[in-house]
Amino acid sequence: VQLQACGGGLVQAGGSLRLSCVVSGRTFSRYAVGWFRQAPGKEREFVFSISRSGISTYYADFVKGRFTISRDNAKNTVYLQMNSLKPEDTAVYYCAAGSDPGVDGMDYWGKGTLVTVSS
Repeated sequence: VQLQACGGGLVQAGGSLRLSCVVSGRTFSRYAVGWFRQAPGKEREFVFSISRSGISTYYADFVKGRFTISRDNAKNTVYLQMNSLKPEDTAVYYCAAGSDPGVDGMDYWGKGTLVTVSS
């Protein structure tokens, strides 16, 4: 399974970005997909995840009301819509796939995409 995250960039505080994660190599609908991030000097942290069916989603408190997640099984893609971005959202964002949407259920990881939020 290969994952490719894209859509990062530089945005001003209050702005929006949409990240995409394209999954290839196996049947996409078999996998839950999650987004994680790692800021400079900090450990990687969980951001958002979505179940195989797309019915269930899970998120970290710090994104509540600002980020949403969705998946398009026909395009093998999961999206992370990020609104009302804050400077503290600056990080490398990674997507991962696995059998379970929980943090411990992620088996495959892609390279990250950098998000920089300026104040």
